[in-house]
Amino acid sequence: MHKLLVLYPPPDDPAAFAEYYEKHHLPLVQKLPGLLGWRYSLQVHAEPESPYFAVFEAEFADAAAYAAAMATPQGEAVRRDVPNYATGGAIVLDYPVAQS
Repeated sequence: MHKLLVLYPPPDDPAAFAEYYEKHHLPLVQKLPGLLGWRYSLQVHAEPESPYFAVFEAEFADAAAYAAAMATPQGEAVRRDVPNYATGGAIVLDYPVAQS
């Protein structure tokens, strides 16, 4: 299993982020080939305060499937769309998951 994790620092306009993200960006994400599952939250909490506004997580079979998905036109569309809503930026991590 290979995971994609995207951490979003606070945007300039949280309501605009949420509306765009849910109505425009997530439908693009759903078109990624090889996507096994995904989830997100716009309610990220931490003590004493979270440096992140939102989090997104997705699964792919392996690193090759993730790389292949991101190399497609759908993957390019997802990457190009991020500046349209993530005014606070985005931290993108991908990693293999060790299982016991």
